[in-house]
Amino acid sequence: MVAPKLDAAAAAAVDVARAAAEEQSWTDAVGQHLGVNAEEGERVVTHSFACHLPGYVEWRWAVTIVRASRAKVCTVNEVVLLPMVGALLAPPWVPWEDRIDAGDIVAGTLMPTADDDPRLEPGFSTGDLPVDADPADWAQLRSTVWELGLGRERVLSHWGRDDAAVRWLEGPQGPDNELSRQAPGPCHSCGYFVALRGSLGTMFGACTNRFSPSDGQVVSLEHGCGGHSDVPAVEHEHALPKPAYDTMSIDDDLFG
Repeated sequence: MVAPKLDAAAAAAVDVARAAAEEQSWTDAVGQHLGVNAEEGERVVTHSFACHLPGYVEWRWAVTIVRASRAKVCTVNEVVLLPMVGALLAPPWVPWEDRIDAGDIVAGTLMPTADDDPRLEPGFSTGDLPVDADPADWAQLRSTVWELGLGRERVLSHWGRDDAAVRWLEGPQGPDNELSRQAPGPCHSCGYFVALRGSLGTMFGACTNRFSPSDGQVVSLEHGCGGHSDVPAVEHEHALPKPAYDTMSIDDDLFG
């Protein structure tokens, strides 16, 4: 089968095709030119443009251009929206717990914690249950804790502390950033630094300087900023203004 011949004049009519697509929608809905294909029949081509319409991801504008025999001007045959590969397929399913990311919890959002979450361990048994224990065993122990009133059902595990420590050290409040490198001193020597309790307190604390970008956040001991409490205040001498009435000098002319 012989492939259709691409008409040069119709293939060059990109502006005509774009104007036709914009007439069906609006200018911002028609994106870049994706190419042109020859159609069955003489002097018939289809121009494709990216589609920026909301809800039409991976679709394209298809504008068919026709040039009559011996004519110099091309005309528009039709303008349609056509799906591209994958446009009609749903994206791969991702469970909700895998889609949630840091900072996604807002007012009204509830994020349940699994019974076998490795970041936590039973607060009354100091880790007697392995993290891969049967969820039914975890549920039974949690019920027992509630009935006996033994305080917090679960506390941070060693794995959870290590995970938090690594995340905080690698974050913006860690020691390896430009803010810390240019600081006059580390956080652990700052008067606004309040150490955390427990083992995490040997590495981290909270900033209480309301002028610091880290105010109210966990910071590394080796973190730092320009709001260090030991930054000396620069005192400027204030020149006294000239008196409104000069009573200090003597006019020699008065005493001849």
